[in-house]
Amino acid sequence: MNTPFYQQHWQQIHLPLLKQHRTELWVCHLQCRVPAIAGNKWLKLKYHIQHIQQYEKTGILTFGGAFSNHLAAVAAAGKAFGFQTHAIVRHDGAVLNPTLAACQEQDMQLSFVSPQQYRQRQQSGYLATLQQQFPDWLLVPEGGTSPLGVKGVAELQLNNTPAGAADLICCATGSGGTVAGLALGHPQTAVLGINVVKDPSLPEQITALAPHQHNWQLVADCSGQRYGQFDAATLQLCLQLSQQDLPLEPVYTGKALQTLLAELSEGRIKTGQRLVFFHTGGLQGLDGMLQRERVTPEQYQQIRSAELRLWHQFG
Repeated sequence: MNTPFYQQHWQQIHLPLLKQHRTELWVCHLQCRVPAIAGNKWLKLKYHIQHIQQYEKTGILTFGGAFSNHLAAVAAAGKAFGFQTHAIVRHDGAVLNPTLAACQEQDMQLSFVSPQQYRQRQQSGYLATLQQQFPDWLLVPEGGTSPLGVKGVAELQLNNTPAGAADLICCATGSGGTVAGLALGHPQTAVLGINVVKDPSLPEQITALAPHQHNWQLVADCSGQRYGQFDAATLQLCLQLSQQDLPLEPVYTGKALQTLLAELSEGRIKTGQRLVFFHTGGLQGLDGMLQRERVTPEQYQQIRSAELRLWHQFG
């Protein structure tokens, strides 16, 4: 997996709960030479980019919300690899935020649609109309979740930690592509997806992307918050783990890790195992949280400082 462009790093986390349950927790980070394509984003975009280059497409047309990690990654990839990018953005009239401003700085074109129109993003008729409007563009689903995206994720190997084989691989999931890819790439290892979007169709989507794979399951995040929201306990965990130089944001990775720990505490994960948590990225979202005063400047700086210390350790 390691290349000059992309590096895989491991970090062990220590908490009283883990010691009590005789459980190891290893976090896998993926560092990219283009920071906005870190986490799972390069894995999902790799084969889409190859498709564009092979078939000489104009660029990528894709979909996302106003704070989408996926849109930020696609925009950065387009700038880095020299193709155009266009996003259909679910927008409710909010002012331009740091995520969308960063996309525009990377020359991404933005088309804002209402939440009602955005719901058509998976309908064949709507997609056919878009393809007619953008005939030489590659349409990429929300989150980069497609067979090409899953193929990239499946190449990541997480079952061999620095301490030995993993018993369980866990990650946050929004559109299902990462869980599907991890299940395909680790057929002999259990994969646990933490559903942070409350989407009842997610199991069906993962099954379609990873047919005949039965080594995965989904659980809802334990916070009870709707998508994009978080509670004080999730933010507190992010701040606590930043002291171990583990940077998390409370919408995706923070919720997922909090739920993994809750599953262990409540006995739904066996004790004495070696767990792997795949850090899918998404730290760019902190900028929007700061803008909306969802985190304080001090909290923002604490997590960002942990991010800098982490990458300094890995060189």
